[in-house]
Amino acid sequence: MDEFDRRILRELQMEGRLPNTELADRIGLSATPCLRRVRALEQGGVIRGYRADLDRTRIGLGLTVMVGVKVDGHRDDSATAIQQAFRAMPEVVSCHLISGEADFLLEVVVADLPSYERFLLGTLLTLPMVKDVRSNFVIRTVKDRTPLPLEQP
Repeated sequence: MDEFDRRILRELQMEGRLPNTELADRIGLSATPCLRRVRALEQGGVIRGYRADLDRTRIGLGLTVMVGVKVDGHRDDSATAIQQAFRAMPEVVSCHLISGEADFLLEVVVADLPSYERFLLGTLLTLPMVKDVRSNFVIRTVKDRTPLPLEQP
């Protein structure tokens, strides 16, 4: 990846619907080589996709909960099963295998507290390998979905 690729990624992180001609102008390339580079970044898996960034509150999803999940046992089959279960839960918008007190950190997005209670009791705690759950409610999001720091060495 060279400086032109980093410029392309920087611009597309800020505005994913940027027309190729405008992108080419912004990064200092002509349209054809710019498009070729974008396609190469897509095919190489660097650009994984494009999507709309929605305002959670405006679409009725006003509660975000960071959930630490401790599992019972660490066998490969259990780890695979619980990861598949988390992927299948639409309320779980991100899931991370972590070190520390919990084994997984989930970002859960729901409408409100009663919705979270239904998710917790009716979905999460029904998984047989879940040993402990710690819920941390987001009061305000200070920084979210920012572009990746491409300037790192």
